[in-house]
This record gives sequence, structure tokens and C-alpha cells, in this order.
Amino acid sequence: MKHPFQTAGDWIKRNARPLEAARWEYLFEGGSRDHLIRYLVAYQNEDGGFGHGIEPDFWLPSSSPMATWTAGQLLMEIGENEKEEIVEKMLKYLATNVNIETGMWESVLQENNQYPHAPWWHWNEGVQNNWMFNPSVELAAYLIHWSPEHHEAAQIGWNSIEKAVERLMNANEMDRHEVNNYQQFLKVMESKKETFYTKVGRDLSEVSDKTMTLAAKCIDRDVSTWSSGYKVLPLDIIDSPKHPLYCEFRTLVERNLQFFEDEVSEEGIWDIPWNWGSYPEEFPIARRYWQGILAVNRYKTLKTFEYI
Repeated sequence: MKHPFQTAGDWIKRNARPLEAARWEYLFEGGSRDHLIRYLVAYQNEDGGFGHGIEPDFWLPSSSPMATWTAGQLLMEIGENEKEEIVEKMLKYLATNVNIETGMWESVLQENNQYPHAPWWHWNEGVQNNWMFNPSVELAAYLIHWSPEHHEAAQIGWNSIEKAVERLMNANEMDRHEVNNYQQFLKVMESKKETFYTKVGRDLSEVSDKTMTLAAKCIDRDVSTWSSGYKVLPLDIIDSPKHPLYCEFRTLVERNLQFFEDEVSEEGIWDIPWNWGSYPEEFPIARRYWQGILAVNRYKTLKTFEYI
């Protein structure tokens, strides 16, 4: 009998998008970055931004900051460098679509409403207040990571980060998605510690400590509720044994690893714990895409914890 990890690989190659199949091959089978890039480029528009439902819960074909963030995460995962055309074009898009005054990119665009989408991606007046620096703090980190220090794009990034840090330090609680944006931003900033203090006026460690305080508040500690809907699991926040919260939540992390094992299907995948409640013809397609993404993400986590 095959291990769920093996059956998942077969399922992904049969049923997931080519992008997830290429990512699976890259992470687990020695596949090439170039192969993954070929599929990622298909979601990039002429303006350098990304769209076309790369984030399967909204199907806007034109570029959006959120879709571009989704692509940026994959580019970071494979260690793509700033000289690649896909990165250069993305940076130009980000540099020309930010609100300098707020330091934010629009998380949800008005055009979203014209295409199939989940209700949380519906645009209405003032919707940015629900999203704040999700994903702007991470997009700003990309600008700094892939731009020369004195380049205008880097300065745009620092302007955004200064405002994002102010938001963070004054927050008493934060949605887990925004928390994870701050966590990824911290990883990128690790190599910029000295510059960070000069630009922002705070030690990176201080910002990290506040992020972890907010992250810990997000985690659902009641194991009995984990299978009853959209919950923030420990492994949604803690991505490796080196994570600052790992020791505090180690027992819950181990329960979470077991939970993944208990919940996996015979095909080696997991169902998603949400639905749109609308677009009955399109949602099953988005669900299938998400099952592929979720499988890749979870097996990556399981591998990190040496659970497979």
C-alpha cells in the first residue's frame, strides 16, 4: 500500500494545476526552477503584475497586488534572483501601484466584483481597513530584497515598512494572514538588520517579539474544534522547529502533525475547510485548485518537521 505522500504526488500530477505539479516536483523530486517558472510566467501580465486566478479564490485576469504577492511567495521559495525578467517586471508593477501616503497596495480591487470570487474578496468602500498590511508589508520586503539599496523601488519599500511597523507596534490583535505577512517580512529583513534600524528606528528583534506576541494569540488551542471549520492551526503559524514559538507550542504542534495524518484522504490530500456560498459552477474548480495547493503546502511542512 502506498504512503499518502506517494499517492498525493500521483493525485497532483493528475488533478492539480500544472503550477502545483511543477512546485511538487521542485520541492520533492528534484525538479528544476525553470520548469516552475515556465508555468508561473503564464499568470504574469504585460504590466508585470500577476492575475488569472493564481489565487484561486478570485478569478480577476488583470493584475492585482494580492495575486502578485502569491507569485512573489513562490519566487522567494525557489530563491529567484533580481536579474530574472519575471522579477524585474514584477518590481516595476509594485513600484508603480503603491499608495505612498498609506504605504499600502490595494488588497482587493474593485474589478474583483466582475469575476467569480469568494465573498471575502468582494470589493466595497473602505474594504482596505479589513486587510491593512496584508500583503503590503511582504510586498515592501520584496522591493527591498530584489532592488539595489539606493534604488527608488527600495525606498518605496522602506516607506511602506516604516508605516507597517508603526501599525504592528500599536496593534493588540491581528488576523493570522496579516501576522504571516509580518513573519515573512521578518525573514526577508534578517539580512538587513543594520539598515533596518537606520530606516525604521527600531531593532528588528523588537519588531519580531511583537509579531510573535500577536501570532501566539491567533492559534486555536482547542484541538476538538480543528475539524469543524476554518481554524488557525499551530502549523499555520509555526513553520519549522526553529520558529520562535515552537518550544511554547511544541505539544500542540505535535497534535497538529497527527491531525494532518488523521485527516488525510486515501488519495493523500485534504479537503479545504471553506466554501464560497456562491458561484456553484466555479467554486468546485477553485476547490480542486486549492486541494493541490494545500497538499503541497502541508507536505512541505511535514517534511520540515521530518514527519514524512
